[in-house]
Amino acid sequence: MVKEYFPEITGKQESQFDSLKDLYTDWNNKVNLISRKDIDNLYEKHILHSLGIARVIRFSDHSAIMDVGTGGGFPGIPLAILFPNVSFLLLDSIGKKIKAAEDIARQIGLENVEFRQARVEDEKREFDFVVSRAVMPLSDLVKVARKNIAKKQRNALPNGFLCLKGGDLQEELKPFKNKVIEYELSDYFQEEFFKTKKVVYLPAHISKCNVENFGRSAFPKGS
Repeated sequence: MVKEYFPEITGKQESQFDSLKDLYTDWNNKVNLISRKDIDNLYEKHILHSLGIARVIRFSDHSAIMDVGTGGGFPGIPLAILFPNVSFLLLDSIGKKIKAAEDIARQIGLENVEFRQARVEDEKREFDFVVSRAVMPLSDLVKVARKNIAKKQRNALPNGFLCLKGGDLQEELKPFKNKVIEYELSDYFQEEFFKTKKVVYLPAHISKCNVENFGRSAFPKGS
């Protein structure tokens, strides 16, 4: 499934993605990383979903990304596989989940990830982007993580927040009016699961008038 949508991946990356099923199945028997009923849909509902962010932006080499509330490593681990020249910090307050994600990354040979058991309020470093997957409402995430967004730019999109979300987001996004750009993942992935899934992008240090210039993803629709 990953190879179908990302045919440019190398043999090493393909092997790393292939290894995730057994590793997550094993760890899920010890720690509740993902829903038990979802383990058979790991590639669609967790790995490919995480890679939805890569349909919006190709991170430039040497970018730094923080994954807030990573849980079992989503979206951080799939993104770290896809972007081996980008640094990722995977952050979660639950130690057993961080331990599991760290072991999975070690077993597949990921060298561009760091893991930390902590609350985002306690992380002081700066990053090009903060990513998350339905960990908290966007307004709450902005409050605690805006301090972590670097001002120096190195990517096609201005630095900010990239969040995987689903369902009706009208109320959640109301505080941001039209500063937010929503990317429908059904434009890029054909599976039924993605019909209500989105990537929500919020630039951190840019005016409203400039935001409108960046409403275009890294991949054309349907690619």
